[in-house]
Amino acid sequence: MIARARARQIDVWLDLVPNHTSNRHRWFTDEPERYVWSPTVPNDWTSVFTGESAWTYEPARDQYYLHQFAPEQPDLDWWNPAVCDAFDDILRFWFERGIAGLRIDVAHGLIKDSRLRNGVRYIRDRPEVHAIYERWQKIARTYDPKPTLMGETYVPLRRMSRYWRHLDLVQNFDFVNAAFERDELRPIVERTLRRVPPGRRALWFASNHDHSRLATRWAHGDEAKHKAALFLILTLPGVAILYQGDEIGLEDGPVPPERIRDVAHPPRDPERTPMPWTRGGGEWRDPWLPLGDTTRNVADQRGDPDSILNYTRALIARRRDFADDSYRRLRAPQGVWAYARGDATCVLNMTADTVRYRGRVLAPWEGMLD
Repeated sequence: MIARARARQIDVWLDLVPNHTSNRHRWFTDEPERYVWSPTVPNDWTSVFTGESAWTYEPARDQYYLHQFAPEQPDLDWWNPAVCDAFDDILRFWFERGIAGLRIDVAHGLIKDSRLRNGVRYIRDRPEVHAIYERWQKIARTYDPKPTLMGETYVPLRRMSRYWRHLDLVQNFDFVNAAFERDELRPIVERTLRRVPPGRRALWFASNHDHSRLATRWAHGDEAKHKAALFLILTLPGVAILYQGDEIGLEDGPVPPERIRDVAHPPRDPERTPMPWTRGGGEWRDPWLPLGDTTRNVADQRGDPDSILNYTRALIARRRDFADDSYRRLRAPQGVWAYARGDATCVLNMTADTVRYRGRVLAPWEGMLD
């Protein structure tokens, strides 16, 4: 599969989850020392998913194990050299098969305070985690081309910079969680760009499997506003990620209680519903989650020159013309975000009103690229 994708100039990445495993993994029963244990509940750490204690009692060992997320997801002990060595082998296994990059789940949360002290600052975003990625980069550099390491770094922007030391790409959650308003997003973008170190690039996205799709959360179903969000993501300097469905304006799908699969509370299933390739949806047979509204689908949008899909494709084609990652803010009316990308000018009306920019009339949410 990787070879066939590469022949079509498509890279295949792996979503690597090094923070935890399933409690049904053989390590949990056969090599329990690879996890974080305590004879008692040692601190006030709470689960991200349940809001209750992050410690669950395991009768077989008469001890408590740590889980930052669900009780079914015990955390690995990254102070244990056996865990480090095992993941060295995991990386080599996939790199040797041609994986072009890794999306590292919970990249900020692998290391926990060895003394298990109280406070959220001791359960994640520990300084020792960077040694893991330094080690992984040494492995990655033995392959040509070098695989890319991208971290799911769920930390504020002020603490994000340190992850660029040993990760090639760092996910920006201040950007994702902001409102779709110029005066909220622009400062985040400009602070990010000022902090990107040499040899690294910024990274932008507005949807993923953990966050409501941008068509729902930012655009509220408005196609023009959705196109505005795509314009921003695809014209800012750096790397852009589109989540499945972003390119057609797919909204969160309804999932009835009996079809819920996610163990998180609230469940994240609505943003994980299948991609509608056709209006009839007949391409799906008993999908993991129910197929939602198929009004926006790939087949219909392919033939519509004004569709979100063709708008996305045109933007992707135009972004290839940007020579570098330069960015310079330009003066613009209230609610309009204008910036220069080398010789190109990007102008985005981020309001529901018609505005003028240098003699050009911009419709509500319209983007202009000259």
